[in-house]
Amino acid sequence: MDMKRNYYEDVQLFSSGVIVFWFSILIIALGVYPFVVKNYYVYMANYMAINIIVAIGLNLLVGYTGQISLGHAGFFAIGAYGTVILMAKAHLPFLLALPLASLVAALFGFLLGLPALRLEGPYLSIATLGFGLTITQVIGRISLFGGRQGLHTPELTIGPWHLNTDRDFYYLLITITVLLTLAARNIVKTRVGRAFIAIRDADIAAETMGVNLLYYKTLAFAVSAFYTGIAGGLYAFVLRFIEPEMFTLLMSIIFLAMVVVGGLGSILGSIAGACLLSWLDLELRNILSIPYLGEWLEALSKSYFSITGVSNIQFIVYGLIMVMIMLFEPLGIYGFWIRTKIYWKTWPF
Repeated sequence: MDMKRNYYEDVQLFSSGVIVFWFSILIIALGVYPFVVKNYYVYMANYMAINIIVAIGLNLLVGYTGQISLGHAGFFAIGAYGTVILMAKAHLPFLLALPLASLVAALFGFLLGLPALRLEGPYLSIATLGFGLTITQVIGRISLFGGRQGLHTPELTIGPWHLNTDRDFYYLLITITVLLTLAARNIVKTRVGRAFIAIRDADIAAETMGVNLLYYKTLAFAVSAFYTGIAGGLYAFVLRFIEPEMFTLLMSIIFLAMVVVGGLGSILGSIAGACLLSWLDLELRNILSIPYLGEWLEALSKSYFSITGVSNIQFIVYGLIMVMIMLFEPLGIYGFWIRTKIYWKTWPF
């Protein structure tokens, strides 16, 4: 009989030889990937990895703790600008500047978590929305951050290695993504994760049982902001340039959409949702170049709409995907995975 005798058995990474085998295959595939695909797909993988980090961090807050946030673009901006400023002005190495900037984001997350003690639902959403909009405006008016002109990132070096290409940066980015994913998996399996889930399900009952709401709600915001700050610092070096107009309300909404589409309360769902919407975002930017479909959309826009609106078709697709998932599978992509796994376990019966 498979009986668990200790809660910390949940955090064991390799509980069977099968898991060791497939994890090894995954690591090998990730290592070989840049050598078998074009540079564009390496850039796409980098973009997906950054969004995976954000989605996992946001899911810890929204999916596991039940606190809605529409201000994560603000944490993303803090991570990006903080990393660049610490490297360019304080001359800190990247591997030190990145976590320090993320800790600053975590501090802002902790402060933003304080209103969560008295607010919930749409009221908390508006509070976090105000934070995200404020951060963007403040950054755009301070000369240290380059104002509206933005900042170019300094040269990225780690010891003797110069990371000048997408392929070079890929290995650093994937390593950080895998480590943060494993860390999040362990967080939700330990006492902290169980406290998060208890707050999500019934915060009054959780407090009655001894869960410190002040500590765990602010901790959830801080951890989520830390993850997003890490992603923001990495994003700056994928683009090599940052400016305030990049970190908009729409970015926060897309982050939340990744979590909802992938599946609330699921690490695997966060990864799936981030990969899907990242792929759609990049591919649908050039939708007019798609044979037949692009020509049809252009003709449709000339007849009934504005041709300039076709370039934003990805947001219509995002909306349709979320509506369909909410109608047919509220658990998101992770829900489809669960149903598929159950089906094949019981096939052909």
